[in-house]
Amino acid sequence: MRPFLCWPVMGLCLGVLPIRAAAPAAPPPNVILIVADDFAVGDVAAFNGGRTRTPAIDRLAAEGVWFHAAYSASAVCAPARAAIYTGRYPHRTGVVSLDLNREPELTRLRLDEVTIADAFRAGGYVTGLIGKWHTGAGEQWHPLRRGFAEFEGFSGSEPKMTYFAYPLDVQGRRIEVADKYLTDDLSARALGFVRRHRDRPFFLNLCHYAPHRPLGAPADVVARYRAQGHDEKIATIYAMNEVMDRGLGELLAELDRLDLTSRTLVIFTSDNGPDPIPGPRFNHGLRGMKYEVHEGGIRVPLIFRWTGRFAPGSRQAVAHFIDFFPTLVELCGLRVPLAARPRDGASLVPVLAGERDRTDTPRFWQWNRANPDYTHNAAVRDGPWKLVRPFVTRNVPEGASTAAPMLYHLPTDPFETTDVAAQHPERVARLRAALDAWSSEIERERQRP
Repeated sequence: MRPFLCWPVMGLCLGVLPIRAAAPAAPPPNVILIVADDFAVGDVAAFNGGRTRTPAIDRLAAEGVWFHAAYSASAVCAPARAAIYTGRYPHRTGVVSLDLNREPELTRLRLDEVTIADAFRAGGYVTGLIGKWHTGAGEQWHPLRRGFAEFEGFSGSEPKMTYFAYPLDVQGRRIEVADKYLTDDLSARALGFVRRHRDRPFFLNLCHYAPHRPLGAPADVVARYRAQGHDEKIATIYAMNEVMDRGLGELLAELDRLDLTSRTLVIFTSDNGPDPIPGPRFNHGLRGMKYEVHEGGIRVPLIFRWTGRFAPGSRQAVAHFIDFFPTLVELCGLRVPLAARPRDGASLVPVLAGERDRTDTPRFWQWNRANPDYTHNAAVRDGPWKLVRPFVTRNVPEGASTAAPMLYHLPTDPFETTDVAAQHPERVARLRAALDAWSSEIERERQRP
């Protein structure tokens, strides 16, 4: 088993990083970007002592590059996805909340944002999104208007939706499904996309809903986990993950059968940490869960597999969702449309290629329900140090938080148990100033006309 927790050293700086535009030497790969929903690092069987069954994800981890220090861009789903699509901190994009029913305007990806799907489509790829979109409901924000040529999925969490009866938007046409299991359905649609487009470059974003609430899974799979001693909710979550993994296994087998494995980059990740509402489950002792900017809320599994291009192994460098866009641009030789706003992320290609194993830019997080209050639930990680402004409430904050920031030295305290702010007041002051400067900058851009 690979060691799980290890931390690189980075230097503190602020600013926007450019995208390197070098074209790949080999023909550009197909790309399959798989995003699970509320799937924890601790859910991967290869690293959890056999608590779960995830042979396909285990295969990807064994054949690909595993990032020990991979982070979502947010502690919740919609902002995290906005960062993947744009390479920018989610606040800049207008996506700061998650409830598309009560706060729809705060879940809409601004129309002046260029998406990675736009870049792929401009580069001659066929682009498809299967599953959860969650960065804007309504015609203007529809995936078919955001760079995707094909869409089979849903905007987000829909009222009365279950895994056994659910609506789907198929190319702009709504259908109701009541004779399939959602995860199996999405997996089958992904297989269909790959088969249809096997002879041309494609970008497939497969966004599974599992294991997001409402919980539901085939009874026989749940029973196996219940027999291991798990309560009903955790047994169901593990069963949901197993069914999702089964579909991923079928997808990997289809790539093998079509002789596409060496021509296809497969990325697997999750949008944020595990949901606390069903109850705690194994997550390597990381503090916090979804909604919090402690490690348990924002640390995610991340695997890049491109057989023949990147040697299997692990990396200690920090990887963040804002890095996906520039990484894919470089790997696939894409041209970013001139209308694109500057990216915040940096290409991970040197890290993937084994040329380096560190990144030198701090990374930031903040989330609260409704409009941002940057005194709540915010963090900056700079090298081994992480400053956290505490999580106060999952509801709308009632005013600025006066809670003191906490400082953690992650190499010696990966579980964030010991606040060392009192011992390092100058470091706290520097990191707090950096966090404040970042907050002011991104809020100004969020408020642009």
